[in-house]
Amino acid sequence: MGFSSFYRLFQRNRPAVNKDRRTNRRVTPAEGTTVLIVDDSRTVRRVMSSMLHQSGYQTLEAEDGARGIELARNHKPNLIFMDVMMPGMDGFQATRKLQTDVDTQGIPVIIISGNRQATIQTWVRKIGATGFMAKPFERGEFFRRLESAIY
Repeated sequence: MGFSSFYRLFQRNRPAVNKDRRTNRRVTPAEGTTVLIVDDSRTVRRVMSSMLHQSGYQTLEAEDGARGIELARNHKPNLIFMDVMMPGMDGFQATRKLQTDVDTQGIPVIIISGNRQATIQTWVRKIGATGFMAKPFERGEFFRRLESAIY
């Protein structure tokens, strides 16, 4: 038995391989759709920004709540991912300010945190955030949250 015959023997019993592992198609964003990422971790900002750019989104990045508010007021992003624990103004304070400002109150905010406690999720609802996403997160969950908030 030659190599090609041997190889075909095993290929017959293999299931077809789907090269794209996604089971749900993502929404193609309209040109100029912008997401603001507010997190004190440069790594988190870069990972999220990279995923968003690959999918056609524009991004803005801020390392703390005060800078996040400034960028939100100046650029009016379509969505904000806001970390909770940051130096200076934390994510709860920043989100509360955004939700009470006439210019930014319509921007959906998804709170992100490594703390999965119910108390944080309760605060998310109280301050008017759109949702909560625990860190670490998977790419699929990240885009499900984004799409449900924007579209």
